[in-house]
Amino acid sequence: MFITLQAHQYSQFPELVDHMFRLRKEVFADRLGWSVPVCGDHERDCYDDLFPVYLVWCNNQGTRLYGSMRLMPTTGPTLLYDVFHATLPTDVNLVAPGIWEGTRMCIDETAIAEDFPDLSPADAFSRLLLALCECALHHGIGMMLSNYEPHMRRVYRRAGVAVDELGRAEGYGRLPVCCGAFEVSGAVLNSMRQATGITEPLYVHHPVAGRQMAMAIAA
Repeated sequence: MFITLQAHQYSQFPELVDHMFRLRKEVFADRLGWSVPVCGDHERDCYDDLFPVYLVWCNNQGTRLYGSMRLMPTTGPTLLYDVFHATLPTDVNLVAPGIWEGTRMCIDETAIAEDFPDLSPADAFSRLLLALCECALHHGIGMMLSNYEPHMRRVYRRAGVAVDELGRAEGYGRLPVCCGAFEVSGAVLNSMRQATGITEPLYVHHPVAGRQMAMAIAA
């Protein structure tokens, strides 16, 4: 299932949260070679101290993680503006309540291969992106921003996502880092459903978390 974790829910899912930070270290520090803060076997930065929303893909018991992403409103501090600002054109202002940043998107390929042997990594990313679109649409978000390496555009296209690349820059890792934006709408969701062949909703809405996220968007 795909759910969102708010700050008050972190302690309810300690295994998921711990696995998420370990997975991020494996993906972004070890595999991609990004210059990210690492403490032991965890990757965690100052934005995780700001009580972000995490979109997580887990089993129904909430004990095994398959993938995750961090979501933050652009009306507050963001990784894009503070760290990856060089990937943005100088004349672009993307700070608005309905524009959110998605960062640290990753999947646990080992866990997915064990529990979903017929699911390729590309299809797994497609599911995570589709769940993101459902989540954002449900909470009134109109645009998502993300930084990614160039090869990820193929993954986005496979998921039916039309990403508008705003810019790119060198110096963050082995490959250039791009900044992209994609619209969140019913039409986009339908396009993604057609591309992935997934017609049933993936995102599981929790009423309490939904109310708090709606308040954050309106702030």
